[in-house]
Parts: sequence; structure tokens; C-alpha cells
Amino acid sequence: MEVYKDGCIVFKNKVFIKVASLINGIYISHIGGIKMTKHDIKVVNIVVSASLGHDIPLEKMAATLSNTEYNPEQFPGLVLRIKEPKTSALIFSSGKIVCTGARSMDKVRESIDKIIKSLEKINIKITIKPEIKIQNIVASGTVGMDLNLNTLAMKLENTEYEPEQFPGLVYKLAEAKATFLLFSNGKVVCTGTKSEEEVHKALEKLIENLKKIK
Repeated sequence: MEVYKDGCIVFKNKVFIKVASLINGIYISHIGGIKMTKHDIKVVNIVVSASLGHDIPLEKMAATLSNTEYNPEQFPGLVLRIKEPKTSALIFSSGKIVCTGARSMDKVRESIDKIIKSLEKINIKITIKPEIKIQNIVASGTVGMDLNLNTLAMKLENTEYEPEQFPGLVYKLAEAKATFLLFSNGKVVCTGTKSEEEVHKALEKLIENLKKIK
């Protein structure tokens, strides 16, 4: 798995903890307005990659468009921020892009369409329909029960828990190819899956494993 900058998040080992603090602050706060069942989970961020099939003059793009950030001495990609849907994209001179922030594939496609439209302002016409590949899905929700993280850290395999640094426990669920961030109040963040179906299957497996702990 990769870790992209500017919110394009695919967690990796201990980097999960550092970036997940941002996810916890931004995304878990949103689930308060979502009616949830006893245990439920919602997609909050889809990270995708695609290729536009055309070289992109990033310097010209940065000089022309106001909603961009480009610091090539720090990072080779240009950041394009889209207001609606609220997403961000990393655009590389090769025409490869990474888009993050959308909560559905419809919003992903809408964001990429707006990227293509923005490029028309610098006389770049994209003639292909970009093939979109999901790199990672981040979801947040609840397991419907309080969790004793100290007990889970001792009894579950593949966990990391350093409460003096961060209040969540990282649990790598290998059989579901997912990684969870667990909190004592039962809220969870899931990452590593590549479809909404995989998200729900991972949650079911997580709850199954949690119920085995006594």
C-alpha cells in the first residue's frame, strides 16, 4: 500500500496512526448526522487513480488556475482543489492523477470530469475516457459496543496500541485485507478495502472476532 500526500490516504503501518488522527478529526465528526443501526459503517473517502493519456504542463496550469498548489521542489505533483464535489486531485506531468475526498463513485467521476474541463482552460483537450482504479476506501462507523482496547491489544493478533501517543488501536485484519482503527466508544475507521462490499464484509469479520474476546 502507498501513502499519498494531501489527503490521498492509503495507510501503511505506523503511518496509519499519524494520518488517522486527521481522519478521526475530519470524518468521524461527520457520522454524528448519519442515522446508524446498532453497527454500521459509511464510506467517507474514496482514493482513485487514473491516467488522462496526455502530458500536462503543470507550471502553466498553476499559473492559470487559482485553485491549485504547485511546489515542484517539494513534490512533483500539482494539487487541484475542487469545490463541488469537495475533492482534491494530485496531477502529474505524465497525465496520471490521484483523486481523493469523494464518498461515491458518481462523485469521483464528476470530479474527474471537472479536472478535464479545467484543463480546457489551458488548451489541453482530453479525448479518452479515463479508466478509474480504486486504490483505497476509507470508511467510518460503529460496532455498536464499547471496547476495552487494552484487552484487545493483548488478545488480538496484528495490533498496535500506544495510548500515550494516540487513543486508537490499530488492528490489521489480514483475512479481510483491511486495517481498522478502533476506539473505546465503539467507533471505527476502516481502510485498505477497494469496494463498499469489501468494507461491509470487513466490518462483519471484525465484529465476529471482537465477540470471541472474553
